[in-house]
Amino acid sequence: MEKEMTKTTEKAVILQDEKNMGVVQIADDVVAMIASLAATEVEGVSAMVGNITNELMSRVGMKNLTKGVRVDVKDGRVVVDLAVTMEYGYNIPATCQKVQGKVKAAIENMTGLDCTDVNIRIAGVRVR
Repeated sequence: MEKEMTKTTEKAVILQDEKNMGVVQIADDVVAMIASLAATEVEGVSAMVGNITNELMSRVGMKNLTKGVRVDVKDGRVVVDLAVTMEYGYNIPATCQKVQGKVKAAIENMTGLDCTDVNIRIAGVRVR
């Protein structure tokens, strides 16, 4: 069952089955959540870092799993920008390489989209 991308809406990508059995729509937030969860599974990554709006939302009780993640989906290709806080004592380049591989694999395996770029911004280092 091979899928091809047919069109992109404002906040989601629509995948069409070749056999015309139906439509699968994946929201950009879902792709961002996949990226966030994959990144935080890597040892040495302390947390995702959000912008001021996300920080305020989390303080008032609204948990946002996609904070610190920006996803751009165009023509079946995904570009991910991550902002993370690292744990002190971990090799930053090696850890970032693991994050890039894990995020790319997770997005491609779960959505079927091609993840072309995983850009990482180190926003801080957490000392225990």
